[in-house]
Amino acid sequence: MSSDRPQLRSLLFVPGTRTEWLAKAAAAGADAAILDLEDAVPPAEKPAARARVADAVANASGDMAILVRINPLDGWAAAEDLRAVTHAGLSGVVVPKIGGPADVLVADRLLTWCEREHGLPEGHLALVPLLESAAALREAYEIGRAAPRVAYLGAVTGKGGDVERAIGYRWSREGAETLALRSRVLLDVRAAGVPCPVAGLWTGVGDLEGLRAFAEQNRSLGYDGMMAIHPSHVPVINEVYSPGPEELARYERLIAAVEEARARGAGAIAFEGEMVDEAMAGRARAALERR
Repeated sequence: MSSDRPQLRSLLFVPGTRTEWLAKAAAAGADAAILDLEDAVPPAEKPAARARVADAVANASGDMAILVRINPLDGWAAAEDLRAVTHAGLSGVVVPKIGGPADVLVADRLLTWCEREHGLPEGHLALVPLLESAAALREAYEIGRAAPRVAYLGAVTGKGGDVERAIGYRWSREGAETLALRSRVLLDVRAAGVPCPVAGLWTGVGDLEGLRAFAEQNRSLGYDGMMAIHPSHVPVINEVYSPGPEELARYERLIAAVEEARARGAGAIAFEGEMVDEAMAGRARAALERR
């Protein structure tokens, strides 16, 4: 089931206390909204926010995927969150403070139990572990392989966040200090077979130029999407992670050229100044299927 997860270019966080902002997320064009029951909600407001989020999930409509970031697994709040929000309209659950593969197994069992309780097929809900400690980042491969439902996993290196504190780097607009980290985690995630890895975050609300450069860097590394914290970031992220008309047209020409060459028994051929073969055509087909 995990391999069937759709690509999510943009995953926009929405506070669990402000579920009415889902309309803004949809209007911005977000592929997914992450209703946040963890950091965005003060402790005293968590029960009310849980009820609001459960209602929002149950009444969601449209094409935008809905995910929920639950509270950490080290307390009862996480189980209460899961029981409340599990619904056919929920696409997945974001689990914070993952320490290692053992935590993924616990989350997977809880999700399986909730799916059975609500009459959903096993594996219906995607599991998105957040790698927020040095240990979790180091074990990205094992975390990715721990359960088939794991998806949208990656290095989220936002300014001033848990990862910066855990690793000790000094954040810069150019992202040079996290480039190796984002690259290594992506390799681990791909090797584990996790579909649709995502990166993030860009915290500069008005710095859309910096956001674009960061998103393009992550896409060049091989990420399929990004998490976001503001609706104004969504159109930029969607554009960066979507092939443009010229790119799509080139893919179509490349496929046609490779198929024509195969029909006459040729392998690698010269195409628009580059050597291409069936491997490149396969990548082009995948890109056209996902547009």
